[in-house]
Amino acid sequence: MRQYHNLLEHIFAQGVRKDDRTGTGTISVFGYQMRMDLSDGFPLLTTKKVHYKSIIHELLWFLRGDTNIRYLVQNGVNIWNEWPYQHYLQAQGLQKQYPKYSAEWKAEMKNFVQRIKEDAAFAERWGELGPVYGRQWRNFEGVDQIAAVVEQIKTKPDSRRHIVSAWNPKEIPAMAKSGLPPCHVLFQFYVADGKLSCQLYQRSADVFLGVPFNIASYALLTMMVAQVCGLQAGEFVHTFGDVHLYLNHTEQAKLQLSREIRPLPMMKINPEVKRLEDFRFEDFELMDYDPHPAIRAQVAV
Repeated sequence: MRQYHNLLEHIFAQGVRKDDRTGTGTISVFGYQMRMDLSDGFPLLTTKKVHYKSIIHELLWFLRGDTNIRYLVQNGVNIWNEWPYQHYLQAQGLQKQYPKYSAEWKAEMKNFVQRIKEDAAFAERWGELGPVYGRQWRNFEGVDQIAAVVEQIKTKPDSRRHIVSAWNPKEIPAMAKSGLPPCHVLFQFYVADGKLSCQLYQRSADVFLGVPFNIASYALLTMMVAQVCGLQAGEFVHTFGDVHLYLNHTEQAKLQLSREIRPLPMMKINPEVKRLEDFRFEDFELMDYDPHPAIRAQVAV
């Protein structure tokens, strides 16, 4: 996907060195936008293999209003594990025994995740992220924003208020306790010529690990909402605030840029599903995905 490669190249050419919350360090730019026509194919990167099953399960998890990682780990999705795990270590006074990113830290995290998977009481206590995306999407101060925006698209397609916000200032401290305040904070739908488009504003973006997931997730959400509203999928527009490459991802990004971009895959969605709440993992089929091998990188916590 050329748009993503252009973003990486822009960060290398124009980015500035900045410190960050994790202590890792970044190369960062402020303000950038990509546009993707969803009729061109499903925007899943081909210059490295992306675990699309995690993207689907995470999106279904958001739409369920779930905020506990147990559903994710039971379905082999490990993208949220580090934050509640680090919170657990801090709460138990185990940070010195398990220094962050050490071999001991990684080994103990496997034990933590296994307990989340098998022990419901442990998961309820330590797998909870707080009022993150799922809560805000489905219960923002009592408002089900997803249900409201779907109904509004159906009944008032020309409205300029098709907006869902995950940024709830009152609950940011609770989100930060064992998870993260929302990075993809607000999205807006737009209807024209029988097509549904979506623009996402992302305040903070890990361009190597996070952004490929965010692109595919919101493209898929746009396709799902379009289907339940009787529309075709239009464009996905991705707008960034601070978009950054962590310093420990630079060699991986250069490797990715050296690879040839391959044709985009197609995402087939079960046409019988007419309600967002009825979608299941089995309703999605990724077709003709032929990526280069995955490129490993450490998430910054």
